Amino acid sequence: MRGVAPGRVVVNPLAPSGWGVYLVTDRAQTGGRALIDVVGAALQGGIRAVQLRERDMSARELLALALRLRESTRAAGAALLINDRVDVALACDADGVHLPAASFAVADARALLGPHRLIGVSTHTTEEVAAAGRTGADFAVFGPIYETPSKQAYGAPLGLTALAAARSAASLPLFAIGGINHERAADIRAAGADGIAVIRAVLAAPDPAHAAAALLR
Repeated sequence: MRGVAPGRVVVNPLAPSGWGVYLVTDRAQTGGRALIDVVGAALQGGIRAVQLRERDMSARELLALALRLRESTRAAGAALLINDRVDVALACDADGVHLPAASFAVADARALLGPHRLIGVSTHTTEEVAAAGRTGADFAVFGPIYETPSKQAYGAPLGLTALAAARSAASLPLFAIGGINHERAADIRAAGADGIAVIRAVLAAPDPAHAAAALLR
């Protein structure tokens, strides 16, 4: 299985290569609806992996939300990963962490998390994708592919050609992120991505369950 280093066994039965859609949270995108309810609807629509990414929350607030999401994801048979906060991931018994580009080195996160939790890495260049595989990450997220407000800090959209190049350099499951909706999902898969990572396409949708199901199709 791609993304699993020799000698390691991932406890989570839902390996990243089978997720299809990786949902990243941002409670500012829910239109005033409670994040826990919107994510719950997305899980009903078939989402099998959620990254809790609420960077403005205190550790106490984040852990409280993580514990609630842990219940929801576990009941749905879905994976829960915590953005950056290894301590919160351990405290809520998450399936792993997602490391932003400026976060921990993968080896340092692995030393803290142990051998059985997942580690995802944000990448923005082909070289970063290749490095993620070499250092033992379980999957990488590459982008932004299209223009999107949440990724403006990372510069101009990379596009499908860059995604195809990243796929050729990747030795682990690769997810594309940035401005992806269900109309663009087929192009993303044709460029070689194993799946897509989304925020607004599900969280801002009037019917998150339907939006999730459409993306997965």
